[in-house]
Amino acid sequence: MNQPDEPTENLAVEQPDAWEQLEQIVAAGDPDAAHTFLKELPPGEDARIMAQLSETEQHEFIALLDDENAARLMESLPEMQAGQLLSSLPPEQAAHIFDEMNSDEQVDLLDQLTEAQSEAILEEMDPEEAENVRFLSKYNRLCAGGLMITELLSFQETETVDDVVSDLRKNAEKYAEYNVQYIYVINADLQLVGVLRLRDLLMAPPGRKLSRMMIANPHSFPDMTPLQDLLHFFDAHPLFGLPVVDENKVLVGVVRREDVEAASEELAGKTFLRFAGIMGGEELRSLPLKTRSARRLSWLSINILLNIVAASIIAMYEETLSSVIALAVFLPIVSDMSGCSGNQAIAVSTRELVLGVIRPSDWLHVFRKEFGLGIVNGLALGILLGGVAYIWKGNAYLGLVIGGALALNTLMAVCLGALIPLLLKGFKMDPALASGPILTTLTDMCGFFLVLSFAQALLPWLI
Repeated sequence: MNQPDEPTENLAVEQPDAWEQLEQIVAAGDPDAAHTFLKELPPGEDARIMAQLSETEQHEFIALLDDENAARLMESLPEMQAGQLLSSLPPEQAAHIFDEMNSDEQVDLLDQLTEAQSEAILEEMDPEEAENVRFLSKYNRLCAGGLMITELLSFQETETVDDVVSDLRKNAEKYAEYNVQYIYVINADLQLVGVLRLRDLLMAPPGRKLSRMMIANPHSFPDMTPLQDLLHFFDAHPLFGLPVVDENKVLVGVVRREDVEAASEELAGKTFLRFAGIMGGEELRSLPLKTRSARRLSWLSINILLNIVAASIIAMYEETLSSVIALAVFLPIVSDMSGCSGNQAIAVSTRELVLGVIRPSDWLHVFRKEFGLGIVNGLALGILLGGVAYIWKGNAYLGLVIGGALALNTLMAVCLGALIPLLLKGFKMDPALASGPILTTLTDMCGFFLVLSFAQALLPWLI
């Protein structure tokens, strides 16, 4: 007689989670298991898993991987996390991993290291590879030269199809790592003169010269083209990438759409951190406590001083506030609502500055646009909050004080929020860094002053 099936949950063997599995692999020192684990890990999990390992365990896991897989792992981690890991590796081991990375990734990670650490790794690298990295590191990261890769295929215009095909076969292993869609044609002075689709090359007669097949005078970016211009171009053109040339029209690299988009996202992330008061760039919880604390306190300590200045307004009207204690309920509301309106204006101005839609010299145009908006929103919010005050206390004068203060403070906050980023930009300062604290202090001071001064003027009707 057949026995009834046992419940599935009694037969199932509990599988360890990825972190526990990785710890077991590191403890066993099994390279094959390490490669399999990395290959099967879901996208985006590698950074989280590595962050949970101790520094010693991270080193032991990296040691189990070959240089190519270690490089792929480094490229998948956030730059700061990968930089921390690389900085703790011996220079020789780090150099071997670097040799397997794309040129742009190499430069990005070197930016995370100290100058001494970078030089130690470069000294251990292949001299030609190290020289290329030093060349790329001279560029600003937010321009075409700083975003380009140098892994590309270029051939002289006098060469034939047969010459190119022979070279591709001879260097097949090297070129296999390149993401090749186009072949770039150069002249004797290494200047870009044309581009050739790989498909057209393979379909052409063997003896035909590249100069007879190429697309002459192709689009290219000067190496100093800023990120925003690159974004605008790729938004308008569905291209995989575009060649980059220096001031002498010499071909120096290729900038890819994916790298431009990634740089834009990274810039947006850093801007968000600065808005939130995180100084010093990207922060991960794997950073030393001292570093994280210093980065946050550098902004918070300044904010304390700014808030003391705003609170001094309240001290000036202490008697008025004690006479009408209901004002204490509305002071933070007026301040906060005005601050929110002003921060919206800051966000729009900062975004338009980034996109190149406005410049600091356009302040009058910006002021006119925001003034009208401030009047409409100020009246709407003032009527709403003033109505709440009237309904709560049954005093129309209290509603007039609160509503009028909020309306005027909103108008002021919107106009200042629109203009402060332009002013800071005009003085070569980062609008995202200082606009928020400045606006918060001003809206608090003006909001407190308007509420309490209006209340003092109407005090006989409020008591």
